[in-house]
Amino acid sequence: MLNQLYLARYFDVRLIKEKKRGRLRGTLYSSHNQEAVLVGSLYGLEPTDWISPIHRDMPAFFLKDAKNGWRNPERIGMSIEEVCSQVWCKVTSPGRARDNWSHIGSKAKRIIHSTSMLAGTIPVAAGVAYANRLDGGNDVVLTYNGEGSTAQGVFHEAINFAAVHKLPVVTIVENNQWAYGTPLELSSPNKDVADRAKGYSIPGLVADGQDVLDVYDKVMQAVQHARAGNGPSIVECKTFRAYGHGDHDDDRAAKYRPADEVERGRSRDPLAVYKTWLQAQGLLSKDEADRHSPEGRSAS
Repeated sequence: MLNQLYLARYFDVRLIKEKKRGRLRGTLYSSHNQEAVLVGSLYGLEPTDWISPIHRDMPAFFLKDAKNGWRNPERIGMSIEEVCSQVWCKVTSPGRARDNWSHIGSKAKRIIHSTSMLAGTIPVAAGVAYANRLDGGNDVVLTYNGEGSTAQGVFHEAINFAAVHKLPVVTIVENNQWAYGTPLELSSPNKDVADRAKGYSIPGLVADGQDVLDVYDKVMQAVQHARAGNGPSIVECKTFRAYGHGDHDDDRAAKYRPADEVERGRSRDPLAVYKTWLQAQGLLSKDEADRHSPEGRSAS
């Protein structure tokens, strides 16, 4: 898990640097400070389960089934090389240079094509789960969304459909407190997005999005619930967006978000949280921990 956290961080840091150097086109949606959500949620899935990432989840494409070995030819997930070729819009990329960033998918890798529509991942995920059931399968579909997407009508329609048909869909809500420039308190009277699950009579779980083990635990509860034929769940991961909505919003975000809130939100770095836990358990020495830089340079 630690290696995956650092790999996700280093990938994001390199993208930020390359974008600032003018070597990347398009908008960069950083996953910085939200790595635990991706690593923790993906770690317990079966290789044949499906995922549906969003624009801020680029590491998810290569983290899927990563525990089976980065170079394992039977691994059901994209390689880092494939994702990088997509970002640099190469002809050999999954998108064949027609687009870059997250607008990719792979039926063979069980990755649903990403969409820029808010909450648009959920109805597609429900459809994939329904089709898989008709084919006699029982694969879980994990879909990612920001908390801003929960205000969309399609969010409710799709989850209601999944609940009615007891589809094995796990909806991850990455609650990073800000939907573009709108704070959560101005879009919802309830600070716990997971409470919306009550309206569909399905489980709603809240995870500490900075703690990879808590994310893993809560998502696994939802996955086991789904695999047992009990239907969908919502897992809200409370985290914090380190930068602006996209790199075009970084300067503006520094003005509309209070400085103390940003400092507080970034103080619990998910990599540091997990390293502290490993050291407390005697699983990681101080020297080993110190060799891991904040930018994830030790990732391999």
